[in-house]
Amino acid sequence: MTNTEELKPIESVKRDQLKREKPYVYEKIMKYDGKIKRGESIAILQFQYDYTCNFLCEHCCITKLRRKSIGGCALPTNTTSTVIKQGDKSFTPDDVKELCRQADEMGLAHFVITGGEPLVFTDFDKIVEAVDPQKFYITSDTNGWFLDEKRAKHLKDIGVDKVQISLDSLSAAEHDNFRKHAGAHEKVLRAIDAAKNAGLNVLVQTVVTKQRVRSQEFEDFLKFLNNEKGVPVFITYAKPVGDWEGNFDAMVNQEEMDYVRELEKKYNVFTHLTPSYGLDLGCIAVKRMVSITKYGDIMPCPYMHVSLGNFFKEPLKDIFERGLNTKQFGQYYESCYMAEDRKFIDKYIAGRVYGKKLPVPYNEVFTEEDFIKPSERKLYKD
Repeated sequence: MTNTEELKPIESVKRDQLKREKPYVYEKIMKYDGKIKRGESIAILQFQYDYTCNFLCEHCCITKLRRKSIGGCALPTNTTSTVIKQGDKSFTPDDVKELCRQADEMGLAHFVITGGEPLVFTDFDKIVEAVDPQKFYITSDTNGWFLDEKRAKHLKDIGVDKVQISLDSLSAAEHDNFRKHAGAHEKVLRAIDAAKNAGLNVLVQTVVTKQRVRSQEFEDFLKFLNNEKGVPVFITYAKPVGDWEGNFDAMVNQEEMDYVRELEKKYNVFTHLTPSYGLDLGCIAVKRMVSITKYGDIMPCPYMHVSLGNFFKEPLKDIFERGLNTKQFGQYYESCYMAEDRKFIDKYIAGRVYGKKLPVPYNEVFTEEDFIKPSERKLYKD
């Protein structure tokens, strides 16, 4: 494990900014090292408040999460509403407040509002207020369509710290086709500038497939965003879930992940496997991230559609404990189960998740052989 002196310069700058602007959040983050050593999670809460969206992206990973059943018949969600079965509970701002109260008690500090497309949510401001910007570092995902100068300034004013904007090609035609929305590329570039001008931290998220990872387009993409736009790039490796269920040809391998690690030495680019806060956690599922569905299920990550428990039925801390007592998440693993590990995918995901109503309960996916004692946890690499 690395220490504070080994932080990247950009991390040190952001940490100093956080100390000035959100001292309570800063104090929580400064305790991360100790929490990890004690086998405790420092998870980002990736919160799928609603699945409403104005796009129909090719790779959408929440397509089947946004479907409910009436009379036993699965119905697809359109771009403006979600079908809710009688008895299904979904989050309200008051529920968000309770979620964040429990998360704060656990020492968690980072909250990501996602969807769907968060900037179409009519109660977005209420969600931010319920999270409490003084207690959490708040990021909002967005496809950029609605993020103009006025909206960006408003986000900054209400306490949002960062926007994570999706862009998947330098080519407008390729990006718009991938996102299935004409004009999307132009709006993303506008959104990047608007967010920067408003004083928001800006991160561009891009999907990388096996076919793209070594391409000249991808390296030119990094050069453009780093040098022309002055923003970092977060790589999301293609996963065989959602609308890409069974799309194993798009998955990268270890050699291609190693190639990306070399790119990290040249560009301001990173993946979820990149050490941060001075910590090398490998796979970050549960230990550094959980994903929370609209209906309260806590999943190990956004791409592993397995419910570790439901927030509306038991305390958040108990659900985290269950996750960390699963060896795949409570012990260090240097790669990504969902992006590269075909053995894991074939056994646990294709074998036990595909074809079922999502998310699948943890006890239908993991068996006795998968569980460990708390004393056997090892969340980090020495």
